[in-house]
Amino acid sequence: MKAITLAAASAALVAMPAHAQDAFDGVYGGVSIGYDFQAGDSDETITFDRGSNGTFGETVTTAAGADAFSPGFCGGAATSPQNANCTDDSDGMTISGRFGYDRQMGKFVLGAVGEIATADVRDAVSAFSTTPAFYYIEREIDYTAALRLRAGYTLAESTLLYATGGVAYAKLDQEFETSNTANAFTVLADEEAWGFQLGGGIEQKIGKNFSLGIEYLYTGYNDDDTVIRVGQGTAGATNPFVLAGGVDFKRAGDDFSLQTVKAVASYRF
Repeated sequence: MKAITLAAASAALVAMPAHAQDAFDGVYGGVSIGYDFQAGDSDETITFDRGSNGTFGETVTTAAGADAFSPGFCGGAATSPQNANCTDDSDGMTISGRFGYDRQMGKFVLGAVGEIATADVRDAVSAFSTTPAFYYIEREIDYTAALRLRAGYTLAESTLLYATGGVAYAKLDQEFETSNTANAFTVLADEEAWGFQLGGGIEQKIGKNFSLGIEYLYTGYNDDDTVIRVGQGTAGATNPFVLAGGVDFKRAGDDFSLQTVKAVASYRF
């Protein structure tokens, strides 16, 4: 009798749905759709290197010794030579594909996931000179990639709450615009940025193989290597850039951060 009972119990365990025992175990693929938000950077500025010798944080001056960029800066794209007309940075939708692996151990889940995503984000910073003239640097993300670890805890047999973090990469387009038609400008662009991602989410199993979830990610990129090099061009000897012996300038800060909220659909193989 005991043997029959044990056999029946063993058969019941084998027959139990996989999602009741290891709902988040194994290889999976997925897609997501969401929105990227930039951190506020209205106080962003541009920094100058007189003589193009690698020493930034210097002041470009006029022939009278005044600050040639006293009109100031704005965290957006200039639309006129006066520091009053700047467009806001733009956020946008993101679509991604991912592939990952999880190992479930009781209620705990450990895994890794790789992801490639589109982005529709533009970020600019502008400077205004006493000429008057405007100068702005703008970056746009072509696409992003990330490789993250994730660790979670099952709140129920089919519900996973998790944290995630890892390395992030962005392919960038760097652009420069100015209303100064006298000097010559060369863009020394760095079109790659590396950083990190941190976040978390919740995943709900729908049936044996499918799951739906909501995920939040904070991404911080390091991007301060794009430099604008200013030459004399047709400018006269009293031009501030000429007086400085040539000038390099770039963004004063190296932080380029995004916050992303997305809906995720996954299929476990």
